Amino acid sequence: MESHPVKKVNLKKIKQLRKERSISLDEMAKILGYESPNGYYYLEIGRGKFPAETLALVASILKVPIDQLFFEVDFAKTAN
Repeated sequence: MESHPVKKVNLKKIKQLRKERSISLDEMAKILGYESPNGYYYLEIGRGKFPAETLALVASILKVPIDQLFFEVDFAKTAN
């Protein structure tokens, strides 16, 4: 059976890029329309799933192509 890598959101990279650009959790939350920073914070720590539209907006805010916010996991290799 052929394995296909799965793309996962790279939460560490999102946090790193946000900090490099001096964007606080509070600022990011406000830009994305959250009432409090917790809504965004939960996404960034993996407590919730990033909706596709939100991830696209985050990529735009961070000024990176959206594919830079992912990493690939090959489940066949990690299962062995």
